[in-house]
Amino acid sequence: MSNDFAEFHDELRTVARELLGKAGDTAVEWSALAGAGWTGLEVPDEFDGTAATFAEVAILLEEIGRATARTPYPAVAATGIGVLCSLEPTTRRDVVLCETVAGTARPVAVLAGNMVPAAGGETACAGTGDIVPTFESVQTGEAIRLSGSADFVPDAPSATVLLIPARAADGALGVALVEPGTAGLQITGQPVVDETRSLGRVTALDVALAPQSFVPFTPGAVHPLRHLYDRAALAVACDSLGLAAAMLDATVDYTRVREQFGRPVGSFQAVKHACADMLVESAIARQLVTAALTAMVTGAPDSSRSVSMAKSFTGEAAVRIAGDAMQLHGGIGYTWESGIHRYLKRATLNRSLYGSPADHRRELGAGYR
Repeated sequence: MSNDFAEFHDELRTVARELLGKAGDTAVEWSALAGAGWTGLEVPDEFDGTAATFAEVAILLEEIGRATARTPYPAVAATGIGVLCSLEPTTRRDVVLCETVAGTARPVAVLAGNMVPAAGGETACAGTGDIVPTFESVQTGEAIRLSGSADFVPDAPSATVLLIPARAADGALGVALVEPGTAGLQITGQPVVDETRSLGRVTALDVALAPQSFVPFTPGAVHPLRHLYDRAALAVACDSLGLAAAMLDATVDYTRVREQFGRPVGSFQAVKHACADMLVESAIARQLVTAALTAMVTGAPDSSRSVSMAKSFTGEAAVRIAGDAMQLHGGIGYTWESGIHRYLKRATLNRSLYGSPADHRRELGAGYR
């Protein structure tokens, strides 16, 4: 990526680290994020946003992973705002965008986290073809009826408005803007290994909506759902990158001060090699994530492949780095008080969300057949 905004990016990273650090193990106040301008970072300036790019959002996502922060910001920024900005301008869409920037709305796109890359199809979240949504809408008189379901939707339980991609009977693809509590809409929390995250199952049982609640994608949009899932997968990769960096830093600091046999354990060759391996994997992951961000921001035709490369490697590397950190911390690394378990659990969930490493590598390999 270009270094034109390097100074701004460094400042953004510093401010984010300070803000997230104040929350500690508690949930980050949404009003604090909105007050810092995070919710409007990628929103056009006509809605009081900053009109930045996903590259700037990615810096915040990485810092959230580094802090293992409890916040719905990744879901709102990566998919929620991503969906809203890709829809045709309507009064309903514009109001939600303005409320999001102001911090009074938390839009979450209903994209199932357990879907995997495939060449299209109803159970695909990525692939070379278009993506068939798991929700369908039918026009009945003056109302639209919405039906379908999606599992493991990040932060669905805390959303103030759900953005549900659906296909109409005539094949038109759009998004239904539905408020929690609407008759026929069910949001059920789903427990996962990572206690810092909130995921849920969203089910629509013949939900009746006003016609203006169904907003089509902008004309000429090519595979808009694939683009949204790529954003979601890359957001998870950024989170994994941040937590891997945190584990590397913590491990190096610990091995410098922990002594055994009268000398720091970091001076032992085996420990040096282990830390060096963690550094190499972290550096490779950063290069892949940076390349994917560049491809996405510039609209490169092979951006989906770059995202798959970043997601597959970073997701797996983060689990290994967190596991090595736990071992290199010795007995204290296995205690609840050390906090390393939070990073390992978060990395484990990240590895599975929006396609496992094997899923993404299978898709990459298909391109060479």
